[in-house]
Formats: sequence, C-alpha cells, structure tokens
Amino acid sequence: MRIGLRLLLAFFLVLGLALFVVLRVFIEEVKPGTRLAMEDSLGDAANALALVAAPDMKAGTIASGSFAQALSALPQVDPGATIWGFRKSHIDYRVTVTDARGTVVFDSRGEDVGQDHSQWNDVLRTLRGEYGARSSGESAYAADRTVMHVAAPIKAGQQIIGVLTVSRPNQTLEPYIQRSRDRILNWSWVLLGLSLAIGLLFTWWIASSLSRLRGYANAVARGERAELPRMGRLSGNTEFVDLAQAVERMRLKLEDKAYVEHYVHTLTHELKSPLAAIRGAAELLQEPMSEADRGRFAGNIQRQTERLQLLIDRLLALADVEQLRHLRTVEPVDLAALTRELLHTAEPKLRRKGLQVQTTLDEGTAVRGDRFLIAQALQNLLDNAIDFSPAGGVLAVCVQRVGGAVEWSVRDQGPGVPDYAVDRIFERFYSLPRADTQEKSSGLGLCLVQEVSALHGGTLRIHNVSDPRGCCASWTLPA
Repeated sequence: MRIGLRLLLAFFLVLGLALFVVLRVFIEEVKPGTRLAMEDSLGDAANALALVAAPDMKAGTIASGSFAQALSALPQVDPGATIWGFRKSHIDYRVTVTDARGTVVFDSRGEDVGQDHSQWNDVLRTLRGEYGARSSGESAYAADRTVMHVAAPIKAGQQIIGVLTVSRPNQTLEPYIQRSRDRILNWSWVLLGLSLAIGLLFTWWIASSLSRLRGYANAVARGERAELPRMGRLSGNTEFVDLAQAVERMRLKLEDKAYVEHYVHTLTHELKSPLAAIRGAAELLQEPMSEADRGRFAGNIQRQTERLQLLIDRLLALADVEQLRHLRTVEPVDLAALTRELLHTAEPKLRRKGLQVQTTLDEGTAVRGDRFLIAQALQNLLDNAIDFSPAGGVLAVCVQRVGGAVEWSVRDQGPGVPDYAVDRIFERFYSLPRADTQEKSSGLGLCLVQEVSALHGGTLRIHNVSDPRGCCASWTLPA
C-alpha cells in the first residue's frame, strides 16, 4: 500500500473515531439537556404562580377567585409567536392546585377537579416539604407521550396548605430537539467534508513531495541528468527540503568520486599508447641514424604529441559538458548561419582532400540553446564526416525544418559504420581507423555530441546509407 493511501486511511480512522465519539455525546445530551432546561423553567413558573394563588387558597376561593378566572382562559390564549422557525399558537402549560390532602381543587383545563393526586410524586413530596416533580404518561392509553409535572407549595405562613403543579407535555420539545440533532448532523457532514478535503490535500502534499524525491533518485540511478526537485511553497523549510538537499549532496559527492576514478582510469589507459610511442621514438633518436630516419621518428613524436593534446582538450570539454545539469545560457541559434561559419572554417581541410560540399540550408531554422556547445557538437560531426570521406568525394550538409523541430544532417561517401561498431560508436575512447591514414581519433567526439544533444533535448542518429554508399549523421533539435 502506498504511503499516501496509508496516511489518508490513518487520518480518516482517527477523524472517524473522534467524530463518532463527539456526535454520540452531543446527540445523546441534546434531549436530556433540553428537558432539564424545561424542568428548571417549570419550577420557576410553579413557585411564582404559588405565590399568586396563596391569597385565594387562604380565602377558600381558589376555584372561583381571580386566580381561577385568569388561568381558566389560559388554553384559549394565542401567543402568535414564531420561535426558531416554529409557529406557537397556544399555551402548553397546564396548572392544577390540590389542597393539603392532595385533592384537586382547581384545574386550568377543568378535567381533574375532585380527583385524588396525593399518590403522585409531585404532590406527595411537596406536601412533605421536599422538591416534587415527575414525568408520566398523558393517560393510560398514551403512555409513550409523557408529561413533565413540577410542583411548588402554597403556604400560609410556614404551613403548607396546598400544592400548585405546572405541567407541560414533553412532546412539545421534540421539534426543537430534532432541529438541534439535524443541525448537529448537518454540520458534522460539513466537518467531515472539510476534513476529507484537508486530508486529501495533506496526503497529496506528502505523496507528491515523496514522489518527486523518488523520481529524482530513480533518474540519478539510471544515470540521467536530473535536477534537484523543488518542493514548492507548501513544503517551505521542512524535512522534505532538508532530505532533498541531503540526497543532492550525497549524489554530488558520489558522482564526483566515481567521475574522478573513472576518468583517471580511462585517461591512464588511453595515454599509455602515445606515451609509449613517444618514448620509443625518443630512445631511437639517441642512436646514430640517417637524417631520413631521424626526421621520421621526430615526425612520429610530433604526431603523438598532437594526439595527446587533442585527447586532453576533448576530455576537458567532455568533462565540462557532463557536469552540467542544465544549460547555462539559452539563446536563439540560427543553425543555417552557424553551419556556414563552420564550413568556412573547415575550408582548408576540405581543399586538402578535394571534397565537394553540397548544402541545403533552409532559412528560419533557429533553435534555442547554448551556441558554443551546439557549435562544438556540429564541429565534431563535420570533422568526422570529413575524416571518413574519400579524397574527391562529396559531402552533403542539410539544415531543414521537420514539423516542430529542426534537423541538421551531414552525409559522406565513406565506408560507413561496420556492423560490429554500430552499438559502440558513442562509447568513450572508442574510435574507428580513418580510411586514408588508418589513424584513430580521441574517441571522445561523438560522446561529446551525445551529451550536448541530451542537454538540448535533441535526438542524435548515425546510420549507414546507400546510393551512393556512405554514412549519415543527423541531429534533430526542438525549434
């Protein structure tokens, strides 16, 4: 399982458990909390009304006095109020008064007058001087519809002469309870959605940062030119940036060490042959010999010295290109104009071999890149074509636009690339003998061209052609 999916699942597991616990607590506490609030308000109302009913109770006119007359009209009162979106069109309170024996002497609804309520907790406990309250069914036929009763004593001095009970159906609170539950659930879904978005964003951030680091590490392992990934603004100065920089420092140290070891090894190997030739010629020059032989050995020393100089120069140029991760300079480069300059520079070599040059240089063939590196690459391709061309042959140079790219190609009439060398021509220090001199080059030219092509995002191809026989080197660059 990917780490991003693991993080997302862990996030939702923790969030889900926390949300479940919180919702359960909230939802379970809504109903009891609402009923406790109602009981508190009923207690206040009962005590207030008990004070108002005390004079009529003392006078024995509780059933016909002003108190009774006022409360008898309670069921017909229309408050005309809208509370929390709900229309309130009647009073839900019911007021009953019992005497000191628990017999109902007044009922605002006129239903229970004369009944004995002394067995009910609200009346029984209040007559004892305790807090009296109960919650019971509206009737024997509607036990599921409960009514809350809260009582208060009616006193004459310190003596309890009666009990006033204020009742209200619990069912009247259900709309408000359900509204609270619905709002809690709706906001919980909103919270869950926001948490999902945050979790996805967080997971994407973590996974994308790790993916860029992994891609960078894999590219380095494949030997590709890879730039240190940018973590972006969201990452900031985090452990991901530190990790990326640590990986980059490790890569540079390892690459530098391997690069130096490899080049020391290969350079030592390649220098052995010209140095041995120079040493042998120098030893022979110390012995008596004819002027013709002396001139031949001196010329051999000069050729080997030139070969060493060319090898070192090419090796330094290749090392500089290989160390680049991206182009230092990017500018428009006119390949047609650059080719004319290179052909003009190579004119002495072309004349010495008697080569004819056929050019097809389209205008408007500019590419973006480093002009110096592109010139180096084209110079190497052109030199190879000249070296392998037979004397008096024809060299065809073409620059043309192909779709959204520009193709540069040079074609010679040489022997072509042997089958055994097709897969090795881009190897470092691998070189084929020239047809006329049988001498080898440094073996670094095509390797340099390949590195420059990779930096510019180009495609390099060298293949044999027929009619006439020869070899064609083509380099395609994005326009």
